[in-house]
Amino acid sequence: MSIVTLTLNPAIDQTIFINNFQLETVNRAYDLKSHAGGKGVNVASLLAANGHKVVATGFLGDQNTELFDKLFAEKQIDDQFIRIPGQPRVGIKISDQQTQRTTEINLPGLTPTNEQLDAIRATIKRLAADDNQWFILAGNVPPGIPSTIYGQLIEIIRAAGKQVVLDTSGEALRYGLAAAPTIAKPNLAELEQFVGYPLTSEQAAAKAGRELLSHGIKLVVISMGEHGALFLDNAQSLVAIPPSVAVQSTVGAGDAMVSGLVAAQTQGLDLVASARLATAFAAAKITQLGSNLPAAEIVEHIRADVVIRPCNAQLDVLQRGANQLKGVPL
Repeated sequence: MSIVTLTLNPAIDQTIFINNFQLETVNRAYDLKSHAGGKGVNVASLLAANGHKVVATGFLGDQNTELFDKLFAEKQIDDQFIRIPGQPRVGIKISDQQTQRTTEINLPGLTPTNEQLDAIRATIKRLAADDNQWFILAGNVPPGIPSTIYGQLIEIIRAAGKQVVLDTSGEALRYGLAAAPTIAKPNLAELEQFVGYPLTSEQAAAKAGRELLSHGIKLVVISMGEHGALFLDNAQSLVAIPPSVAVQSTVGAGDAMVSGLVAAQTQGLDLVASARLATAFAAAKITQLGSNLPAAEIVEHIRADVVIRPCNAQLDVLQRGANQLKGVPL
């Protein structure tokens, strides 16, 4: 049994390392690292490294694919990407190790044709008919693709009786949530955009999350940056807070949380154990560059230090607002 990840807009992620990065002046970089990226690709890499069989699909430019080919071969990921003409987009990450802040610049990506869109629908339908229980739809929608695409694919997957995780934003999130994925993982800013008003307390975020549960979603995970993450199902509401770790880069923390969530589901863990593992994956990821986790014993040590507590309906812990949480985009 494999886990399927879908990445409609993969990227070559280039991380530039600059101490004391400043705008409107000359900055001297001291290192540059490139790796195959995109949310679904990152999730596939992390799950494969954790011992899961993974199928990766989506759209991938047919030029300059060496980093992707190398990743899929090294991690033994089943590459079922549909190649389209052009080069994968580039995502530039400026990592300031001194301030532990990361600035991201993401280019738009390639636009598939209607025939290629039909091909990805057919691919998902075929994979859903096989022995694949979990599907992860992650990342933004490239230009020219209708925002309804995730909703359409979720309907195909659900019709086959399989489970699906949605991690996206904007209109793609809105249409995707309407199709009731099994798990939804918005961050706080994405959920604010969805509901149309600020969520400045755990109570407000939990209320918005429970509204999603009422429409058929089984588990909602709301990333709250430095405040941890809120986990909601029909029986419980709890907050998981990671321990302090040495940050290399916050890029990919949310992808690691999705990976941990799915790993927990495949193990049949309850909500508390799932929250602990997913949060440990996210915290461990920010100690590493690229789409890797540290050694298993380090992840386990972090998991033991994750704090789990009930959602506090009275405590206004998010009073600084979502804009202050972007340093740790779990």
